[in-house]
This record gives sequence, structure tokens and C-alpha cells, in this order.
Amino acid sequence: MTAALDPNGLSEVEHASLSACPACVAAPSAERIAQLSRPDHARLMLSLPAAHCAACISTVETALAAVAGVQSSRVNLTLKRVSVDAEAAVTADQLIKVLAGVGYEAHELDAGLLSATETDRQGRDLLMRLGVAFFSMMNVMLLSVAVWSGAEGITRDLFHWISGAIAIPTVLFSGQPFFRSAWAGVKAGRLGMDFPISLALVLASCISIFETWKSGHHAYFDAAVMLCFFLLLGRYLDHRTRAVARSAAEELAALEVPRAVVLVEGAEITRPISEIAVGDLVRVRPGGRMPVDGVVVDGTSEVDRSLLTGESLPVFAGPETVVSAGEVNLTGPLTLRVTAAGKDSSLHRMADLVAVAESAKTRYTTLAERAANWYSPLVHLLSFSAFGFWMWKTGGDLRFAVNISAATLIITCPCALGLAVPAVVTSASGRLFRKGLLIKHGTALERLAEVDTVVFDKTGTLTMGTPEVTNLAEHPRAAVEVAAALAMASSHPLATALADAARAGGIHPARVEDLREVPGYGIEGLWRGQKVRLGRASWCQADEAAMTATYLCTGEGRPRAFTFTDRLRPGAEAAISALTAQGKSLRLISGDTEAAVAALARRLGFADWTSGALPAEKSALVRDLTLQGRRVLMVGDGLNDTAALAAAHVSISPASALDAARAASDIVLLGQDMAAIGDAARISRQTRRRIIENFGLSAAYNVIAVPLALVGAATPLAAALAMSLSSITVSLNSLRLK
Repeated sequence: MTAALDPNGLSEVEHASLSACPACVAAPSAERIAQLSRPDHARLMLSLPAAHCAACISTVETALAAVAGVQSSRVNLTLKRVSVDAEAAVTADQLIKVLAGVGYEAHELDAGLLSATETDRQGRDLLMRLGVAFFSMMNVMLLSVAVWSGAEGITRDLFHWISGAIAIPTVLFSGQPFFRSAWAGVKAGRLGMDFPISLALVLASCISIFETWKSGHHAYFDAAVMLCFFLLLGRYLDHRTRAVARSAAEELAALEVPRAVVLVEGAEITRPISEIAVGDLVRVRPGGRMPVDGVVVDGTSEVDRSLLTGESLPVFAGPETVVSAGEVNLTGPLTLRVTAAGKDSSLHRMADLVAVAESAKTRYTTLAERAANWYSPLVHLLSFSAFGFWMWKTGGDLRFAVNISAATLIITCPCALGLAVPAVVTSASGRLFRKGLLIKHGTALERLAEVDTVVFDKTGTLTMGTPEVTNLAEHPRAAVEVAAALAMASSHPLATALADAARAGGIHPARVEDLREVPGYGIEGLWRGQKVRLGRASWCQADEAAMTATYLCTGEGRPRAFTFTDRLRPGAEAAISALTAQGKSLRLISGDTEAAVAALARRLGFADWTSGALPAEKSALVRDLTLQGRRVLMVGDGLNDTAALAAAHVSISPASALDAARAASDIVLLGQDMAAIGDAARISRQTRRRIIENFGLSAAYNVIAVPLALVGAATPLAAALAMSLSSITVSLNSLRLK
């Protein structure tokens, strides 16, 4: 049995040894690292979107273990990826085909791009400080029990000093995230929410030290560490919501194939895209995505441009045909002369437009930020006012005035306010993730709750971009048998769909010999000694139909057209129905042909639709709706949707979308089922209601608690307990979303 590997390439056995005796495993570890860096060794990372249980792990690892040259593999179910150590001859495409054979969709990941997601230093730092605060809080509370039970004199002072020895280092260490943020705000001339937090921590600690030094009856070290713990809890929840989304988004962005095959003096050499220059010759095999912009210099094929233009029908590509990065080569090998690569390719030409639209989103302020704009100054005003009033009222009793000022500051400390948003967003994000939606942007749910108009792209979004036959039953069985035989010998999407439909209908292919695919045109062979063809209309001397079609000519009668429609994405009808029921205005806009868009609009019930739209026109439509006061949700997947996705109030793209579209979107649809979009709109409104409820609870708490603190009826410890109770109430209300 092979020892499993972690993401760093070390086995469980090696980890065990390493934890027991680092010196004993230095040589084996070095040997292991050397093995991983050998030129004949390959480290491959694949994404597994469909992996979800322990059986998936066993199936995937067993299938990969059977591949010659694979040394080990390890599935990470949480990240939905598999790490494979293999000989250099093993390729990602080979492993992807093996996994497809056992029913798992897989994509190659760029291990270099993913390296940044392997570690989360900020998250680990917050978690460590949270753990220290929790440990200290429990110990200081235990020591405080003795004081509350009536300890007096030296015994009470001793417990206070021990509590201080635990609490002061804890506040200095665990409170650093707040201290750093508050100081940065002060230097920038503003007072954020972290300033009253930091002031409350400092005051509670200083008062406690003073009271302990003077042998006072009360010290509030427990209040200081309790404050620190609950505030760190809110900060960590907020960080985890954002960090998980960031790492998953980076992994989705890594799905782009990072290399291309370059022809150098007739030899094929695989190079990173960054090393390809204008004028280089690049070979693109059938089924491969164009890695660069270029002009075809050799070969004929058909090209799928659906991700870029929305056209569901493949187009012919031959010498002098201009192709763009992101298009898919379907039937024949092509040699391209590079005209643009990397950042200069068509994949990035709309970067400026996207950047302008994104900057508009960054100006959107969250409900918490808007609340903080008035909350923070009010907290300081109340605290300092209380201090001044009691200094005047008591004739200069500094000790009493400072205690009331500190209690006011602690009881108004924005802990509940700090938890109000992250606790709800964390709960909602987890619920949506289970439904197949990944929240990338921190304000996405708040913006989604404001949406009144939804704009859909067609190909790859409402549809799968894969065709299905619409008129198979209209043709004689003999003709269908011949068409099936020809279709099964081709990998063209229309041929594949025709072959699948024939199998599903129980039709056995006819005996066709000498099958030969003519790239860019179709496939031909001999049936009963007569040449038969399946392919383009012009190749089969047929009149082209208005719908997407492939043509069969057998020499007997007129050529027969097998027509196709784009297959609906699962849940598309449910999503449209749910959004319509919620009162949202729906629009369909696509770069596809008028006939194809009109057919889908009728099928799904769109009253407002546009066909043949260019990328700039999609973006202009979204901007026009925004200028009319509409809050637009854009759902799209291609390069032609990128600017519109960025310009919309909030945007969603499927995981299968182009890198640029995923980067521009706020939410990613991880699975294929679109019904989750209707759920997301509903849950976003629930999320907003919970956030407002949390603000209401926080405000109600302050209305009751602040007067008690101002009149001296609450000590700093009582203030800390009241603040903790409000935080727990807010957290429990947030959990109602689950």
C-alpha cells in the first residue's frame, strides 16, 4: 500500500517521523525532495468538481494507480483536487481521460498559481491569537470565581496579580490586529471601528492594573480578555468567509491551460505562454483550446467560438483564418502564426474596461461600514462625556470617573456590530456553497439582495453549449443508421450528439467502410459500395437550413438535414421561474444567431431578448439599465460577457466559464444546476434581513445598557458580560439562516 502524500509531497509516515525526530528523517526528506525535483519526475494537479465522498477518493486513486508511470496520488476532498506524482512521460490529458472513463470530470490546474493558496498565514495568525485569548479567558474567569466568592485582602490581591500576569500579555499579543488597524487609521486621520475597540482593551487593562496596585476590590482583567476573544471571533469569521472564497476563485482561475506546443525547426516543444513571441508557430491539436491569437498557416478544422462570441455553431477554419485565444479547435490539427500572446491576447483586451467597472464596485460600502461611520464617533463622545460629567459631579474623583468612562466604552464596544455582518455572511455563504454557489466578494450578498433586473447570456450559461438532435424521428430508420455510423467516427459536437441520440433510440449503426474525416467539412465513407457523407451543407450540396444542422447525403434523393438545438443547462427553467416569481425583470442577450436566440427565448418565456450582440453592446446594455436606476444581476460565461459582468451591480458565472469571466464575477456557480441562482436571490434577501435584525439587536442592547453605564450602575466587568451576551445573541440570530 502506497503512503499518501500531503500537498507538500510528504507522506504520512514521513510526517510522523518528522514530528518525532527531525534529525532522524533529514536524509530521507532530502532524498524525497531530490526525487520530486528530478527532471524525469512530474507533479500534476487536477481539479475534481464532482468529487464529494469517500467512495470518490477510492475510485479516483485506484483509477490513477492503474496508469503506467503514476507513482502516487492523493485526493483532497475539501479542495476537490487530486495531486499526482508521476514520471515525466505522464501527461495531464492522459489522466483526465482515465478519470473521465470512471465518470469524473477533471481539469488541469496550474500548480504554480495554486502555490499561493496552499498557505493562509493571516488566517492561521488570527486563529492562533483567538486560541490564546480563549485559553486566557477561561483561566482568568476561573481565578475570578475565587474573588467573586468573597476572597479578601492578600488572597484577593494574589488572584488579581495572577490574572494580570495572564491577561496583560494576552491583550498585547491577541489584540495586535486591532491595535495595528487603529494606529493605521489614526495616522490616516480617521477613527474606524478598531479605535474604540483598542481604547476599550487598553482602558480595561490599565484600570485593572491600577486597581490591583491599590488593592482595590475589583479588577477587570476578565473583561479585557473576554472583549479580546469575542472581537477576534468576529474578525476570524469575516476572514474565513473571504479567504475560502479567494482560494477557490484562484483555483478556478488556474483551470486555463498554461502551456502551448511551439514548432521549432520542425520539432514540437512545449513552452509556457509567457515564453511565446509574435511570429512563433504554434500547433493546436483537435480538442485543444487556442492558447494565443494567431492566423492559421496550415490545416483545416472547425472552431468553437461559443465562449468568446456566444455562437453555438462551429465555424470553418483554414489557411488565413484569424483565430483568438480561448477558441476551441474541434476536428483537425492547426498550425498558427502567433499575432498576440499572454497579456496582449484577445483574452485581455477588455482589461481596461473591466478595471473601470470593477472600480465602481469597490466604492460600494457595506452596511457595517455605513453603521461604523456614525457609531465610532458616538461611542467616543459618550465615553468622554461620562468622564467629564462625573469628574465635575464628584469633585475630581478620577478613579470613579475613569471606571464609568471605561464601562461606557466597553458596553458600547462594537463587538456585536462587528459580528453582525460576518456571522450572517458566513452562515449564508455556507448554505449557498452547499447549493453549489461560491461567494467571491464580501459585499456580493448585500448587492444581490438589491437586484431588480437579471440579464442572461445564452450559450454556456442558460445552455450547456452542447447540441441535441430535434428531428431524429422524422428520418427513415435506414438513413439514421447510416448517419449514426458516420457520426460515431467523428468527435465533432454535432456528430457526437447525433451518435448519442441514435444510441439512446436503440438504433444500430449501418455497416459503413473506409471512414475518413475531412477536417472542417465532415466525414465520409462507403455504404453498399456508394459514397456517403455527413457534414456541412455546401459539402453535401444541400440548401442550408435556418437552424443549426448537419447534412447526410447518400446519393439517394435530396440530402437530409439533422437539426439541433442547444441543450438547456439543468435548472435553467427553475431559475427563470423563481426569479420571475420574485418580481424581477428578465432579459436575454447573446452573440448567437437570431433563430437560435429566438427559439430559446420562446422556450424559457423571455419577452425581451437580443441576438448578435457584440461584447461592447452587452456592456452598454448593462450600463444603460444602471443609468435608468436598475440594479442589474448579470449571468454570463464568455470573454464577450466579461465587461458586462464587471459593469453589473452583481454578477454570476459558471465554473466552466472563461478565466476572465470568473475573475470579473462576484459569485461562481460550481455545479451545472442553475436552480441555485433563484435560491441565491432569495437567501440574499434573508441575509440582508438578518443583518438588519442584528443591527437592531445591537441598537436595542445599547439603548438599555448605555444608560446603566452612564449612571454608574455597571462596572467594567458587568459591561463586558453584557457585551458578550449581545454578541452571543447576534451569533444565534445569524445561525437561523442555516
